[in-house]
Amino acid sequence: MSSVIWPNLKRSLVAIIRGIRNDEVEPVLEALITEGFEIIEIPLNSPEPWVSIERAVRLFGDKVLIGAGTVLTTEDAQRLADIGGRIMVSPNTDADVIRHATSCGLITMPGCYTASEALLAIRSGASALKFFPADSLGPSGIAAIKTILPKDTVVGAVGGVSDQNFGDYARVGVRTFGIGSSLYRSGDSAETVQAKARLTITAYDEVFGGAHG
Repeated sequence: MSSVIWPNLKRSLVAIIRGIRNDEVEPVLEALITEGFEIIEIPLNSPEPWVSIERAVRLFGDKVLIGAGTVLTTEDAQRLADIGGRIMVSPNTDADVIRHATSCGLITMPGCYTASEALLAIRSGASALKFFPADSLGPSGIAAIKTILPKDTVVGAVGGVSDQNFGDYARVGVRTFGIGSSLYRSGDSAETVQAKARLTITAYDEVFGGAHG
């Protein structure tokens, strides 16, 4: 199945803002976007996630890619597309969900951990792979699986990734990351998030030179 192509971004970073409340969406996203994030993921196990995603799309959908994380069903993928979301992230490899999201025109980033899951995700039309939890696989584990993937596969690392270890992943050719708890924790102020975002962007640019991802 053909996929929706992963976007050509200045920095291939996904901000994961798990646990955000509706009243925090505007200031927190404003902080992230100001510092240079171009993809924002609101996981569905956040409080009232659909209200937050709709608000994010309305406020910032013309500036950045807004999407949902922890998408587990075709129904949720459809709902995301219906409200104007652009990217679907999941923790697992479910071929039906990937195919349906792709048919809706969504960028897809399913989670995988093994070579079998990675290849299934690619066959199902994934835009990018989310190796999760990356801190368990480690750069060497991801590197081993990368050897059997198509050369043009966009490989992302999520889980335990922060400004402290971009270089470790860069050495094995990974430049796409989902950044969660090191960037946002439930209850963080917009000022705190902006400071963390600045550190993350600075570290990414130091490793990758701010080039397109």
